[in-house]
Amino acid sequence: MNTSEIKQIIYHNKMTNFQIFAVAVCVLISLIDGFDVLTIAFVGPVISAQWQLSAEQLGILFSAGLAGMVIGALIISPFADKFGRRFIILCCLVILTVGMFSAGFANNHSQLVIARIFTGLGMGAILPGINTVVAEYSSNRYRSLAISIMAAGYTVGALIGGMIAIYVINYFGWQYVFFLGGLFSALLIPVVFYQLPESLDFILTQKSHNRLAKLNQLLTKLGLTHCADFPKLDQAAPKKASNLSLLLSAKMLKATILLCISNFMLMCSFYFLANWTPKILVSLGYSTDLSISGSLIMNIFGIIGGLLLGWLSKKYSVQKVTSLMLIAAFIVVIAFGFSNNYLPLLFVLIAFIGFTIFGAMAGLYATAPAIFPPQIRATGTGLVLGLARLGATLGPYVAGLLIAAELPRGHYFFILALPLLVAAACVFIIKPYQQQ
Repeated sequence: MNTSEIKQIIYHNKMTNFQIFAVAVCVLISLIDGFDVLTIAFVGPVISAQWQLSAEQLGILFSAGLAGMVIGALIISPFADKFGRRFIILCCLVILTVGMFSAGFANNHSQLVIARIFTGLGMGAILPGINTVVAEYSSNRYRSLAISIMAAGYTVGALIGGMIAIYVINYFGWQYVFFLGGLFSALLIPVVFYQLPESLDFILTQKSHNRLAKLNQLLTKLGLTHCADFPKLDQAAPKKASNLSLLLSAKMLKATILLCISNFMLMCSFYFLANWTPKILVSLGYSTDLSISGSLIMNIFGIIGGLLLGWLSKKYSVQKVTSLMLIAAFIVVIAFGFSNNYLPLLFVLIAFIGFTIFGAMAGLYATAPAIFPPQIRATGTGLVLGLARLGATLGPYVAGLLIAAELPRGHYFFILALPLLVAAACVFIIKPYQQQ
């Protein structure tokens, strides 16, 4: 068999238990990543009151982990092309473990900012790796659904984090929310080490002396026949530079730019809402428990939205469904900003925000593998998600500046909802690589 035949069997045959389990491990990693990323949103109101932080300082704290994620996605994740997805994922889990425990031991604003930036390195680099593994080990029929479930795992992690935070903060203190995140990340290290397979494309393109043995081990787990000799590549494996050249070539440039803009804009609004919603509810006079409950509602309906998008993508264009969700999210976010201070109404709007914006995020995750051809899929996904994290950093910080300037709630919600319209327009006109 050559490399194309091996891939075609995986992509067109029914998914084996091994493939399903590989996807499940990535979903579990995504779950822990969601817990770690949004922990700061749950403990933020308590830390703000305890340390007497200004809105600008709190905005910096919210953005610190996201800034680290930009660095991780752009600087660390490319090393997966040299050392393998599995190795980088393991390194990221170690970073997450150390960073989360460091955050729990922080004694002031500066220490916590540094700890969150360090944690962000792992959070940012781990997502491109698991996104690529899920795409490679899923069949064509279920790829969008599998990636949507992985994205929903992120939301489940945030949901679990919120549920735990209410209890842990009240009985043990906010520090222990970080300690639990570090513990969860540490427990995943042996799971990934023993159970997560290496990227198929990495095995097929590496030049190590034992690559045939690694390939045959993987083929055994996939239920396929061993190869007597290492299969010939259909084309010479492109180097990193040629990957980037192809990514920015005349054929791919438009799609690359549009996908980067759509992810950047969505994350700008998404992380503003994810981080600031509990604090905004507290500022409206509600308790910390009720404010965290608002985040729980957002995440619960976000799971439903993400899974629904995955199901719809089997029948309809994932890009069109994603665009509609982005437009709906824009409308609901503005409605929340200008709504009355009536808790049932606020919770209903928060539920719709979660449903649409988390669903749209799952849609964009599923769009990337369809946009980039296989030979540059990992490089393209890393670039897109890295720039998306830049938007994630910008959103919460800009919100802090606008709130500190005492801008009315409806006004700054309108400003930070506008990126959703831009994202909708961009994702709607992107063409899959087969049509480019």
